[in-house]
Amino acid sequence: MSDSEEQVQIKDYSPQSAVHYASQIALQGAAVGLVVSTIQNALGKHSHGALGVFTRTGGTIGFFAAMGATFAFTEAAVANQRRKNDALNGAAGGCAAGFLTGIKNRSLPMALGGCVLLGGAIGAFDYGGQLGGNSQLSKEEKRQRFFKTPPKPLVEQGTSE
Repeated sequence: MSDSEEQVQIKDYSPQSAVHYASQIALQGAAVGLVVSTIQNALGKHSHGALGVFTRTGGTIGFFAAMGATFAFTEAAVANQRRKNDALNGAAGGCAAGFLTGIKNRSLPMALGGCVLLGGAIGAFDYGGQLGGNSQLSKEEKRQRFFKTPPKPLVEQGTSE
């Protein structure tokens, strides 16, 4: 990569606070964890009542928050260190979050497998542009790239009278 290309990528990158981003994603993860915990509580047979969301299955809320915070912090920290926004940042964050799942289950092989699986999946989504959703192509340009242009005829046919 030439120096001018590297300068362009550095100009396009804007650093972000890893702690701020991680806390935002942790709150969103906790909200998703609350929904999952509520569903677990509703489908399970127990005598804890409505508070079972917090007492019986409440660990789900904290785990979802921790996974979100781990992913977001690692992604932002790697991006800030590399000064690039690309798929490797998401892959590193996914690897850290996947590793956390194995640590929760006290299994190093599961931690390494989660790292590879989640890191690979998120890295692939980021590489394809599906997770970020930042496409610089207009709707017309996307349409033109999708549909084939008909080939030009080898010999032009004129009208003969």
